[in-house]
Amino acid sequence: MKDTVDSLPGERTLEQTGFANRKLIRPTLARNDHNHSGPSGERRERGERPDRGGDRNDRGQNRKIAPPEQTNAENFYFQKQMQAKTPVVVVLHDGEEVHGVIEWYDRNCIKVNRTDAPNLMIYKPSIKYIFKDGENGRK
Repeated sequence: MKDTVDSLPGERTLEQTGFANRKLIRPTLARNDHNHSGPSGERRERGERPDRGGDRNDRGQNRKIAPPEQTNAENFYFQKQMQAKTPVVVVLHDGEEVHGVIEWYDRNCIKVNRTDAPNLMIYKPSIKYIFKDGENGRK
């Protein structure tokens, strides 16, 4: 008949092949969408990754935390001026100047005590800037 060559090697030892009895171990994945196919089986473009959103933090993975909305610099300034009872000038957006001492503040407004006029509660959005009375802080 025909002279054929066996496709299997004759006498190879495991040391020569090295990988003869190794098995590929794949972990079971919790997600089913790891093969980049959409809900109906069509393939998505590689750039799309809907699983890379805000849910990473829900799984306990570390993620950059957004900076706080408030740095507390404003609170520190008001506390310091209140404790020292520093006379300040509050300049409003319309150019009016209010001279007095800050008695208290909250998120939306400050209360300015004045000696020669009635006390005022001023909404923060109407304040242009504040400086210590007696300083050259005019702009």
